[in-house]
Amino acid sequence: MNYPKYDFTSSTENITFEFISKGTNGNIGKAITYQCINEEIKIYNLCFGDNKGINKETGELNIDDIAVSNNGDLEKILATIASSAYIFSETYPDRLIFFKGSTPARTRLYRRAICKEFDYISKTFAIFGAININGKIINVPFNASDDFYGFYIKAKCNEEN
Repeated sequence: MNYPKYDFTSSTENITFEFISKGTNGNIGKAITYQCINEEIKIYNLCFGDNKGINKETGELNIDDIAVSNNGDLEKILATIASSAYIFSETYPDRLIFFKGSTPARTRLYRRAICKEFDYISKTFAIFGAININGKIINVPFNASDDFYGFYIKAKCNEEN
C-alpha cells in the first residue's frame, strides 16, 4: 500500500496516535486509539475521529467519531489509520483489532478500502468480517460482496494463537 499518509505522534505504548488532517476545510486534529474490549481474548477496538483533547475528569482522549470533516483527504487519512494498525500489530502481534464505522455508510467505506487493498493487506493480516447474531459479534471469513457489522484483523504471524 503505497499511499501518502500523515506524519503522526504516538504514545510510548503505541496505543494512541495523533495527527493533523490538512485539507479544504483547514487543519483538523485527528486521533486513533486502540481500546481493549475483551482482555481475555485480547480484542482491541480501533477508534478514530476528530481529536477533542483530553477529558479532564477521566484523563482519556476524547475522540468524536461522528464528525464529518469533508477535508478532501480521505485516502491519506485511511493510509494513516492503516499505518497505525501496522505499528500496533508489530508492538502487540497477539492482539486482534476490531473496527467498524460509526455509521453503516462508513462501515461500507472500510469494506471498499479493504477490497481495494486486499492483496496487500492480506500479506500481513488475517482479515475477517464481523457479524452480529442476536447481540453476539462473531468473525466469519471476509467476503468482498457481504455487508458486515465490522471487521477483525490480526497479524498473520500469530493467527494460530
